[in-house]
Amino acid sequence: MDEVYTKLQSCFESVKEKIDFHPRVALVLGSGLGEFAQELKVTATLDYHEIEGFPVSTVPGHKGRYIFGYAGDVPVVCMQGRVHYYEGYPMADVVLPIRLMRRMGADILFLTNAAGGIGQGMQAGDFMLITGQIASFVPSPLIGPNIDALGTRFPDMSHIYDEDLQRILIKTALDYNIGLKQGVYLQFTGPQYETPEEISMCRILGADAVGMSTACEAIAASHRGMQVAGETCISNLAAGILPRPLDHAEIQETADRVAPDFKKLVYASIVQMGAYLQTKTEVTE
Repeated sequence: MDEVYTKLQSCFESVKEKIDFHPRVALVLGSGLGEFAQELKVTATLDYHEIEGFPVSTVPGHKGRYIFGYAGDVPVVCMQGRVHYYEGYPMADVVLPIRLMRRMGADILFLTNAAGGIGQGMQAGDFMLITGQIASFVPSPLIGPNIDALGTRFPDMSHIYDEDLQRILIKTALDYNIGLKQGVYLQFTGPQYETPEEISMCRILGADAVGMSTACEAIAASHRGMQVAGETCISNLAAGILPRPLDHAEIQETADRVAPDFKKLVYASIVQMGAYLQTKTEVTE
C-alpha cells in the first residue's frame, strides 16, 4: 500500500482513538484568524504532536492543533495553524491535514489566508473571495503514484472553487454589509517575500493576490471530492506597490485589525454552508 495513504490511515486511527467527532465543514485558519475558535461551541481540541506521524506547524502565531466544535448546529473541524511547504515538509505532508479532515467526514473545505494584494484597487484590510488560483509555482500534491482511494489520476480543476459556495459567501458578505472583492490567488513557495519583478509577472498572469499556502490544499481537497471555498485577507500590498519593504509584523497587525469582521463573515458563512449541505442531503434522499 502507498506510504502516503498508509500514513493518512495511521493518523486517522490516531485521531479516532482520542476524538469521536464527525465534521461536515473543515476550516483552515489563516493569519489573523487563529482566535476564531472562540466563536465556536468547542467540544474538543487535539494538538498536532499528539497525532502519530503528523507534521507540526513551526510558524509563530500558528498554534498547531485541531479544534472540534459547532458553528450553530454545523459540526466543524478547524486547523488552528496550517503546515507550509517552506517549513521543509514534503508536499504530501503539507496536504496531509486536509486529507485527514476529509477522512474524518468533512464535505466542504473552507480555506482562509492572509496575502499580498496585487489587483487594481486592493487595499490592506480588504477581503477577497477566491474565485480561481494559479498553483504552477509549487509542486503538485498529486505527483507520484496515484492513490485511487483518494481520487482519479487526472482530476479536472475547472471549478476548483465551488460556485455554490461562492454564492453563499457573497450573499453572507452582503447580509453583514462587509466588503468582499473577488479575484485569483497565486501561491509561491516562500518563505521570502516576492520581488517587485515577480509581482509584475503575477499581474501579467492574472493574479489578484499572492501568498505561500492554500492553492496546494485546494488541489488535494478537490482531488478528494471536497467542495472548496476560499477567502483571503489582504494584509498588505505586494512588493513594489508601496515605497517601503514588506514587514511581517505590519502584516500581522493588519490581519489582527480586521479579524472581527473576518470572523463574523466566516462564522455566518459556515452556518449557511451547513444549511446548504442539509438541502443537498434531502434532495438525494
